[in-house]
Amino acid sequence: MLDREKYAIIDIGSNTMRLVIYLREKSGRLKEIENVKVVARLRNFLSNDGVLMEEGIHVLIDTLLSFREVTNHHLLHDVKCVATATIRQAKNQQAITKRVNDETDFSIRILTEYEEAYFGYLAVVNTTPFNSGITIDIGGGSTELTYFHDRKLMNDHSFPFGALSLKKQFIKGDIPTEAELIALRKFINQQFCTLEWVKDKNLPIIGIGGSARNMVQIHQEYISYPIAGVHQYLMNKDDIIQINQYLQTLTFSELQRVEGLSKDRADIIIPAVEVFHQLIEIVGSNHFALSRKGLRDGVFFEELTKEFGISVFPNVIEESFYELATDYNINLNHVFHVTNSAMMITQLLNKAGVISTSKEDEIFLKRGAFVYNLGTYIDSESSSQHTFYLLANRTIDGLFHKDRIIVALIASYTSKAGFKRYVAPYSQWFSKDELATYRILGAILKFAYSLNATKRNIIKSIELNVDQEALFFSIKCHHDWKTEQYQVEKQKKHLEKLLKKQIIISFTEG
Repeated sequence: MLDREKYAIIDIGSNTMRLVIYLREKSGRLKEIENVKVVARLRNFLSNDGVLMEEGIHVLIDTLLSFREVTNHHLLHDVKCVATATIRQAKNQQAITKRVNDETDFSIRILTEYEEAYFGYLAVVNTTPFNSGITIDIGGGSTELTYFHDRKLMNDHSFPFGALSLKKQFIKGDIPTEAELIALRKFINQQFCTLEWVKDKNLPIIGIGGSARNMVQIHQEYISYPIAGVHQYLMNKDDIIQINQYLQTLTFSELQRVEGLSKDRADIIIPAVEVFHQLIEIVGSNHFALSRKGLRDGVFFEELTKEFGISVFPNVIEESFYELATDYNINLNHVFHVTNSAMMITQLLNKAGVISTSKEDEIFLKRGAFVYNLGTYIDSESSSQHTFYLLANRTIDGLFHKDRIIVALIASYTSKAGFKRYVAPYSQWFSKDELATYRILGAILKFAYSLNATKRNIIKSIELNVDQEALFFSIKCHHDWKTEQYQVEKQKKHLEKLLKKQIIISFTEG
């Protein structure tokens, strides 16, 4: 693999320092191949008069030298190095950056408050489904908020407090007392209330950064969440209150052992969750989502989209499905024809009153058609199982977890028994009617796929006549249809069982 396909960034935060190395895949997607974290807590070395003390500078340089060992191993010389609140707020920042440059060869870019907020916003609009929302990124020493509407940044603000500085300012011990919590809540509330553009917006709140990620991981463990991944995970206000109350009942020793919580965040997780709770109350929202993509990703989005003259992708889901097509060698011409056949069949069945699907259902059908049998890439014999697992457990930017499962169920459909087996861990997410619809969509897709079994795109038109006993499909073709006829006769039983009607198919040359 050529070294120019690798990209590296060092993020010097107030709580943690992190080196992330990405590999740019053939689809253009940046895939993490290294993620090295050090809990440096530089904020604790910032004196009361705003100077980063010698001990803190030593920790900074020592950590960067250890990161340089990793970047040298990967033969990476052009490493982006960005710093946020603690270095930004340090009065001796010029001396710090000179020493870093002299002693490590890394050149630090100190992000402005606006840049830090902007890069978080950029990551969210390019990797999540939200068109409008409030983003919040709680670092160790600052908290960035943005408001975006129609995917355009409208307002931003950086508060000079973060999870670490709030802990230092309000909590003397490892865990807060009731009086300390009251003072902390009052302070956070007063700070957020200074921003008129967040009050009563009733928009989703999208959390960025380690504290938000840890809260989500705790919640997933708490409810035994059945699938992998935290990006685009959804919580409501009651979920946040529940987790907040749960954490506040624990001793510090118990906090350190909480599943999903990094041990090094045990002393700062409660202040962080209080910040999320206060914000959701002030915004008047009931929706909190996590974006695992944040500042580091935003820096690269700005860099990698310069050549196109845009920084915001036109359509997040389309970009994601393009990546899937590239990564799994999907035949887009075949997809186009299978999707057309599946949509024709669905519309004919709806028109005849045999089924009743919504516009949203048809979108799921199209997405399922795009990735139908994707698991063949791994093993054609067990394609269905691989298709379901890959789609259910791979992050697909722009697609919520529940929607991802729907697409996986439709795209992996082979039989009613297989469908029931796949959906079992998620059955509480769906009503019986929804599951019945997804089974029908899966069977229609399987039927449509059979009509293009040889990938010759021979279907010209499909017509349907219905009586009380049967469905009569008349299919006009460009070429010989024997293989397609054999396959569709073999597969039609799945649709017959679900529709409770016999299916009779006649092929003619058109």
